[in-house]
Amino acid sequence: MGLFRRNASQKATDEAREPAAAEAAAPATGADAATDRGTDGAAGERPQRGPFDSTQVTGMGPRVDLGAVWLPVLPGLELRMEVDKKTQKVTGVSATLNGSGLQVQAFAAPRTEGIWDEVRAEIGSSITRQGGTVDDVPGTFGRELIARIPATGPDGKPAVRPARFVGVDGPRWFLRGVLSGRAAVDPEAAKQLESVFANVVVVRDGNPRPPRDLLTLTLPKSARQGDAPGGDATAGPEGAAPQTPSFDPLTRGPEITEIR
Repeated sequence: MGLFRRNASQKATDEAREPAAAEAAAPATGADAATDRGTDGAAGERPQRGPFDSTQVTGMGPRVDLGAVWLPVLPGLELRMEVDKKTQKVTGVSATLNGSGLQVQAFAAPRTEGIWDEVRAEIGSSITRQGGTVDDVPGTFGRELIARIPATGPDGKPAVRPARFVGVDGPRWFLRGVLSGRAAVDPEAAKQLESVFANVVVVRDGNPRPPRDLLTLTLPKSARQGDAPGGDATAGPEGAAPQTPSFDPLTRGPEITEIR
């Protein structure tokens, strides 16, 4: 069906969106607050649409410092840090809001080319091998995947879990987001979390890293004192649990977590 195009444009197709009127350091109030940008953002340039590189903003603004990622905060937004129990390393962050979830991870990427086309194809192939389905479609941040993933329902019967995979290639980094819950199927419900993703700032250190190496995330300062290792940095909704199976081709990342 030709779902994956390696040379697909990384620019959003919706040219009707208004450019952001606010400073890049402040989160937008909706997905319409910015337009697309390229991947070569040089220091001092201010792209019209995020996610942003740390050289493209004047300050952290209303965001929480998670190391390689500065994540915008919104009223009612709950954060959950995902920690590898064996290595005690933070592998991802999930934000939940109004019945929807957004998982964010940042990876190293080549200086001269993006990796989202390749990663998108690998994700799609992995899902279809497990019996799921994917559609490669134009979306808010360029090409994205609409996936229906085999899962087990609360009653133990086979079920399907929807997910939206979005990705943005930046200067020497790649940021991936996974929208779940209502945001995976309802565009209106996705707007606030799309705004969060669009206003993420990626802090790429100067160390040489192989492509797809997970950029280092850290717990928020308030969570580094008194929290038991190997768990969530912040309290999440009751009953939240990792979902199986794991199909992430970026093997250093965790399984997708759906927050209900």
